[in-house]
Amino acid sequence: MARIRVKPDPQRYSFDGFGSAQYPNLMLLGAGDLDNWTLKTYQTRWEGYAALAKALKMEPAAVTAEVKLSDLRGRGGAGFRTGMKWGFMPKDTPERKVTRYVVCNADEGEPGTFKDRAILEYNPHQLIEGLVIAAWAMQCQLGFIYVRGEFAWLVDKLEAALQQARDAGFLGKNILGTGWDFDLLTYRGAGAYICGEETALLNSLEGRRGEPRVKPPFPAQAGAFGKPTTVNNVETLATVPVILRMGGAAYARLGTPGNTGTRIYSLSGHIKRPGLYELPLGLPLDFILNDLAGGSSTGRKIKAVIPGGCSAPLFDAKDFDCPMDFDTVKARGSMAGSGGIIVMDEGTCMVRMVQRLTRFYAHESCGQCTPCREGCNWMEMILSRIEGGAGRPGDLDLLASLPPRINMRTLCALGDAACGPVESAMTKFRDEFEHHIAHRECLAGK
Repeated sequence: MARIRVKPDPQRYSFDGFGSAQYPNLMLLGAGDLDNWTLKTYQTRWEGYAALAKALKMEPAAVTAEVKLSDLRGRGGAGFRTGMKWGFMPKDTPERKVTRYVVCNADEGEPGTFKDRAILEYNPHQLIEGLVIAAWAMQCQLGFIYVRGEFAWLVDKLEAALQQARDAGFLGKNILGTGWDFDLLTYRGAGAYICGEETALLNSLEGRRGEPRVKPPFPAQAGAFGKPTTVNNVETLATVPVILRMGGAAYARLGTPGNTGTRIYSLSGHIKRPGLYELPLGLPLDFILNDLAGGSSTGRKIKAVIPGGCSAPLFDAKDFDCPMDFDTVKARGSMAGSGGIIVMDEGTCMVRMVQRLTRFYAHESCGQCTPCREGCNWMEMILSRIEGGAGRPGDLDLLASLPPRINMRTLCALGDAACGPVESAMTKFRDEFEHHIAHRECLAGK
């Protein structure tokens, strides 16, 4: 698996303050070492828990302010500003002490995305340190790491890392002699994609059916077990120690204004060097695909790219110059999402590709909202008919009529996610859909 850290050519790409900075997270280096996940390695190589010691000497509000200064945006998909999210948590009053929780969303189920799994496997202590710092900033009493059900082999390693942190005084009672108590518990999900949505995750954590909640109230008002709760993604929390070590202002100089820092991209598909790449936000997609990842692995031209996990609308060749940051990708009609970049060459059948994605969403819909439950099944049924050579002349109009009946009409974004690939594929590659219906075969070849 590629683990690439490359400084862009300043003549081609300008990033203020990047010249002397190192890629800060360093989460995946030494992945081949059997003991690289241990506390000893984390402290020796990466100044492990030095950021926590620094944070505990600061007022909790000052820690949140430092994260706000960094302008860190959530690395799980939506790109919401982390410091602002932390600021939503209610404070204690003279009349009442508020019970607060912090939850790590380690339910990485987005097809094409595998960065959080690598952090959990190769550097769990950086996540733990980030969680303890977040808990101090928000004055939480307890935290949970909600792990995707398929990551069963990681839970034992994560539990061992948690115990190492407790034994060293970084977790549990009287952390580093401050008198502050905080502990972390792991919880293994049952393999439902919908539990990546934060309120469905909280329901599952409570032992309920994993389905999204009506909002408001939002988790910061009433989250886990009815108490104020903040939910952050693995990569987001693992970046927090870096920010405390570097300082928020220094971190903000990485990337581009409004899209600061680095993030880990998961590259897969028809690409010569697939793997995980930690890069500053704002690098053009074609630079990532060609200069770093080596271009197409098949010798055929790259036809389409999903830029942010399988729920992101497709990019075609005219979008390959797009800077990979949250705002620019959104302006181009897609989303940076989870950073999962899926590459498809000219031999890819777009009808079959989108049919397979839609089957995934139809299967993973929790069924609570009628537009998503029925709409995803209808889209999958029509696409399967077209792909199977039984498409009808009116199928494309029927298919195009479904996303407006699903988008923004459900409690969570799963229905919207299912519509993105369908709408973008039909817009950018409509000729392939028409050829399937007219000739009962694929325009892209077998």
